[in-house]
Amino acid sequence: MGLFSILCSCLDRKRKSTASDGADDDFEIHDLFFDLRTLQVATNFFSNLNQLGHGGFGPVYRGLIPNGQEVAVKKLSLNSRQGLREFTNEVKLLLKLQHKNLVTLLGCCVEGTEKMLVYEYLPNKSLDYFLFGKQNSSSLDWTTRFRIVTGVARGLLYLHEEAPERIIHRDIKASNILLDEHLNPKISDFGLARLFPGEDTHLNTFRISGTHGYMAPEYAMHGYLSVKSDVFSYGVLVLEIVSGRKNHDSQLGGEKADILSYTWRLYEGGKTLDLVDQSLAKFNRDEAAMCIQLGLLCCQQSVADRPDMNSVHLMLLSDSFTLPKPGKPGIQGRRGRWTTSSTSAFTKTNTNTNTNASSTSTGIAKSSAGNSLVEEYSRNSMSISSMGEGR
Repeated sequence: MGLFSILCSCLDRKRKSTASDGADDDFEIHDLFFDLRTLQVATNFFSNLNQLGHGGFGPVYRGLIPNGQEVAVKKLSLNSRQGLREFTNEVKLLLKLQHKNLVTLLGCCVEGTEKMLVYEYLPNKSLDYFLFGKQNSSSLDWTTRFRIVTGVARGLLYLHEEAPERIIHRDIKASNILLDEHLNPKISDFGLARLFPGEDTHLNTFRISGTHGYMAPEYAMHGYLSVKSDVFSYGVLVLEIVSGRKNHDSQLGGEKADILSYTWRLYEGGKTLDLVDQSLAKFNRDEAAMCIQLGLLCCQQSVADRPDMNSVHLMLLSDSFTLPKPGKPGIQGRRGRWTTSSTSAFTKTNTNTNTNASSTSTGIAKSSAGNSLVEEYSRNSMSISSMGEGR
């Protein structure tokens, strides 16, 4: 009854908030609770044919509920590393959120050992399905990719600045970006998200959770969590969207294996546009170059030098702006200790923290020159000295 009471309390607050906004007074708490039997029938008893995917939380199934609406049912695995805390966390967070670039929670199911979340069904699966699948990548033309970059930025801006309480997602990655029928992005999977009530902007934690390759180095190694952790993950995602490749691909070998190292080398060599996905028949060179530089800005090793999502969103929307020159990125996926030129930036230096990922080692190079230099950048008229013609 503990979990049921918590969820009822959350749903009751949602009902009162909805009523105060002049919504339907007939809204009932139990409208957001689904019977186990209903979801069993809807998913053909969780048939493998209905399975959409499988994450850290558990499998996700496509279903058709009695009113004719298609839904996605996320079922908590009994042996999942994510458990009751993550389930309750996701319900409480999602009930507070409403934004076109966030997935919509329709309800949940709590019966016996079964715990499930019921979402709106998005027909085009997740971004990684299109981005990293050779047969599907052709569906993502440049216009669509840039729209996804902008949409994810809007969603993160809402979480960081506009939601009822500040929320850090902690697991921004391609597989957690779902696409609707028009390939518009929606951020999903809030099981690891952290709420920052009041004016708090960061914390130090020993419970490191996320996906290596996307995790900010100061968080992965020292447990320093802030909105800039999401900014770092977003920067990696932007580079993946532009390049059409994973953040780490050992099959590429050599300097190309790590996307941050490779992008930085291209940037320093004036060949930034060489990063653009070869499968794109055409693309907007100005937008692509801007996205790559923006991705590097978001992935800088210096937390203070990374832009916040409000600045990122303004950069994406503005036709004329000044874009700072990025400093060296915080390199992920390397062995060795993480170092920084400013040891006072973090109050906890424990390097033996556990993670909920496949690897616990990461590295970062020492800081390069600061960001005092700026480069004039206009989307309609580029004049960035460090960027060559590329291809």
